[in-house]
Amino acid sequence: MTHQFRTHNCAQLRAENVGETVKLSGWIHRKRDHGGLLFVDLRDTHGLTQCVIDTDHAQFEEFDGWRVESVVTITGKVIARSDETTNDKLPTGAIEVGIESVELQSSAATLPFQVAVDDGAGEDLRLQYRFLDLRRKDMHDKIRLRNNVISSMRRRMVDKEFQEFQTPILTASSPEGARDYLVPSRLHPGQFYALPQAPQQFKQLLMMSGFDKYFQIAPCFRDEDGRADRLAEFYQLDIEMSFVSQEDVFNTIQPVIAGIFEEFNDFTGTAHKIEWMPHITYADSMLKYGSDKPDLRNPLEIVDVTSVFARDDVEFKAFKSIVEKGGVVRAIKAPSVADQPRSFFDKLNTWAQGEGAFGMGYIQFAEGEGKGPIAKFVTGEAQAELRTAINAVDGDAVFFVCDKVEAAEKMAGKARDAICDALPSGHTHERESGVYKFAWIVDYPMFERDEETGKIDFSHNPFSMPQGGMDALDSDTPENVLAYQYDCICNGFELCSGAIRNHKPEIMEKAFGMAGYDQSVLEDKFGGMLSAFKFGAPPHGGCAFGIDRIVMLLANEPNLREVYAFVMNGQYQDLMMSAPSMVDSAQLKDLHIKLDTPKAMVNKDEAA
Repeated sequence: MTHQFRTHNCAQLRAENVGETVKLSGWIHRKRDHGGLLFVDLRDTHGLTQCVIDTDHAQFEEFDGWRVESVVTITGKVIARSDETTNDKLPTGAIEVGIESVELQSSAATLPFQVAVDDGAGEDLRLQYRFLDLRRKDMHDKIRLRNNVISSMRRRMVDKEFQEFQTPILTASSPEGARDYLVPSRLHPGQFYALPQAPQQFKQLLMMSGFDKYFQIAPCFRDEDGRADRLAEFYQLDIEMSFVSQEDVFNTIQPVIAGIFEEFNDFTGTAHKIEWMPHITYADSMLKYGSDKPDLRNPLEIVDVTSVFARDDVEFKAFKSIVEKGGVVRAIKAPSVADQPRSFFDKLNTWAQGEGAFGMGYIQFAEGEGKGPIAKFVTGEAQAELRTAINAVDGDAVFFVCDKVEAAEKMAGKARDAICDALPSGHTHERESGVYKFAWIVDYPMFERDEETGKIDFSHNPFSMPQGGMDALDSDTPENVLAYQYDCICNGFELCSGAIRNHKPEIMEKAFGMAGYDQSVLEDKFGGMLSAFKFGAPPHGGCAFGIDRIVMLLANEPNLREVYAFVMNGQYQDLMMSAPSMVDSAQLKDLHIKLDTPKAMVNKDEAA
């Protein structure tokens, strides 16, 4: 039986098909009039085939009038191209199809932007017409990459004897760090469901139900401000295991992630090395890199040199006054740049001012002495101590950041990357390319103290087991308690967060009490899990890898919106589906809701 629309797809035909009568269906990708002949590139999801129609053909004028992106079915004979016209860049480049008949399946209106070429259309326009944007080959390839990555993840997890579960989308609101997306209940006036920030409690409950190994390609929702590497709705490879230590989790999931990157790391056409670096403690990561998600391709490290500027013979008051109030001085050595022109240092100083700092002081070492804006305030003995502390030699320059600890860490982390990026091409310490550098960041603090209020709160995941258990909570100051919490980082991105969970109700009650949550809050927000703890809970732990960020890295895309089929813009608006949108009064009445819209928003809507 002859197929109604095609005998082959647009990537199948080869020289061995010459002489065959074939039928192809797809979109008109390009048209080229060569005087007497009209060449048409026909496109489907598989590829392109060149077709040709003579001006004497009965359907020529009709065909010539159809716009690009119209959908057509072409019947014709496969013809060999001459050696001069063969296109080696196309799998079908050795042939073309001589059109015998053509049928219009669907005509295209005037395009808001070009599909065949990148014409620089803005993101909002691309998202408004996302169905057109997705027709582009690069977008097609990235969406297929995402599909293939998820398929590979599933296969690898099943091979490790994990079972896939689906957990509820409508659930209870809980204080897990970000804002919840709330869903009003029609049947329970004044009450709300929440969309899950993560399947945290449910996956732990599955361990308490005795399932031992869980995974899910889990949708998660967080009402946070948008940015390039964060979306309101995202997906993660969520796992949980029973009777495991922290290292057991690492040893189980690391081969899965390494396998994914090995399988797809040549997507951009350049194969990358895959390196797993030794574990880094949170404290060391913040000190050496100024971040808990450092880009380890950058070889520069941060060193604490507070003691140098606290010396009596150092008179740099701008730093000394901050140090006397408990501040710190952090230094970043830039090897072999002391002979760079003044503009090199001025640009970094201007960059620092753009980040809100007064500037970025530095010392250049040459011929045994320091030079630069602050060198004259640092005596020879202090310079010698500085050289030793940061292992500097003649030809090196050292940049400084001074502030309270948290602010200094953050600024030094940014400065480390800015200095690395400013190094001249070919420098021995420029950022490494062609490699994915992974590491586990471990030993996160269990609690943190708000500097303004003095209040203790959880610093990471409230369901984590404190290192040392109840003894640590009873005997140590909260800020000194470490948790079995960990992140997996790669090339400056946090790909995963996880923990060994607290499975003992008395420790959970104590930890939440230290963070200011009394027993009633615990029962109200986490009553189901607390109850399950009391009926025998196994030691368990797990983690969740962000699928979107993995695909973003593999595709070498800086923006998550480039690896999703349908996605909202940076203001969390779906321009194609016009969401969010107003709903009519009858729907609000069903939900027992009255609007209290800010006056500025009302005026804006009326003006529109």
